[in-house]
Amino acid sequence: MSTSNTFSILFWINSSRAKNYLTTVQARITVDGKRATISLKLKADIRSWDNEKQRAKGNKEESRRLNLYLDQVYAQLVQCYQELRFKNQLITAQLIKATYLGFDGDSKTLLELIKYHNNKISNTLAVGSIRNFSITENYIIKFIAKEKKTNNIFLKKLDYKFLCDFECYLANYWPKGHPKGMGQNTIMKHIQRLRKIVTLAYHMEWIDKDPFVRWKPVFEKREREFLSEYELQNMEFKEFELKRLERVRDLFIFSCYTGISYIDVMNLTQDSISLGIDGYKVTFILQTFGND
Repeated sequence: MSTSNTFSILFWINSSRAKNYLTTVQARITVDGKRATISLKLKADIRSWDNEKQRAKGNKEESRRLNLYLDQVYAQLVQCYQELRFKNQLITAQLIKATYLGFDGDSKTLLELIKYHNNKISNTLAVGSIRNFSITENYIIKFIAKEKKTNNIFLKKLDYKFLCDFECYLANYWPKGHPKGMGQNTIMKHIQRLRKIVTLAYHMEWIDKDPFVRWKPVFEKREREFLSEYELQNMEFKEFELKRLERVRDLFIFSCYTGISYIDVMNLTQDSISLGIDGYKVTFILQTFGND
């Protein structure tokens, strides 16, 4: 296979799309006359852009920072080109772009992973746990849309900074209809669920390294308050206008007196009710209390 190609990199800006004199810098890759364009992360001031040198003019901090970034991008694109030549692969502008962005044909995305994880847990976890994962996944999608300016991300792009940014996003997020933002323990629960999803990808070798290897959850210790007997009785005899609230109250009181968890209460059926030795109907949940 021939490895002789015409290869060039051009940095340019579209002045007509500038807002407040700022516009995104584009990198154009050309291989054998075929082009591919990458929209870069930094913006340039059209008043200080040198079209001939393809760099920002002047010695201001903004210009130096932009030029350093462009030098790094240039070096990375050349490296992608050289790696493809070394592998003796067919080289195209689109393939260089894909390699630079982290996609090599076998790379998986975060949304692919979430979909696979959802299928995996659909028949193995309780409904409540599946719902909790769904809530976390919605926050992940909102996060990458707002903070990463994209609707998906390659798993190879997940790193420790991604986790820190996600944690910061949750800490500043105010869920609609809630009286306040998320607490520290709620944030940790969402990140722990993300960790379980990403760990699945690591075990399946969809990623080469675990971005959570240095991450440690930080929970706030809280003392749980218990209802007094007087408070429980007040709730027991409280009258509600809505039948739905009465049913919720009854389920809660039933759980308090029996010690049965919410999920076990919701799984009760007619088969769970039998006659006791005194002739009254009682509920047996052997799986909950054991046979002792």
